[in-house]
Amino acid sequence: MEVLFQTERIICREFESQDLQAFADYRALPEVAKYQSWSEYSYQDALSLFEEMKKVPFPTVGHWFQLAITTKVSNNSEDSQLLGDLAVHFIDEQQIEIGFTFAPDFQGQGFASEAVLGLLTYLFTKLKPHRVVATTDADNVPSWLLLERVGFRKEAHYIENVFFKGAWGSEFQYAMLASEWRPSLG
Repeated sequence: MEVLFQTERIICREFESQDLQAFADYRALPEVAKYQSWSEYSYQDALSLFEEMKKVPFPTVGHWFQLAITTKVSNNSEDSQLLGDLAVHFIDEQQIEIGFTFAPDFQGQGFASEAVLGLLTYLFTKLKPHRVVATTDADNVPSWLLLERVGFRKEAHYIENVFFKGAWGSEFQYAMLASEWRPSLG
């Protein structure tokens, strides 16, 4: 298991096979799938994604990777819990796209902000891209509020630019340049 980074409460690491059932369970929930590319999500979907990610080393240009976000294990707890996942797309040598999905039980507790700030710190200090971007549905208020809270700048509001799940949807594009990154935010 390769750990990419840790914060006060979480660990970000590569997925392991024991994560897949919890991963599939929260991704199958309608409230999680609402703004995602899938409508249904099964254990087999999770296993297929896991197998695909094992074929290409992290970070390979042109590929998406999902990273597991888990609780830190303390002496009093038995196992860490899968809270959600981060998506990382290596667009080219200098640009990275990110995304995030968290189980409803762990939303609204600051875990996603902590994870995205940790990811930004990891990306800008270790991989040193020029730019990190994120796209979110304009109706997904918690998502774009999180991006703004961690320091992303809104670059675009695309109006009805995507036909998604039977209707036209609008998206916001956010970005952060390496020169705009402020580690003090974390």
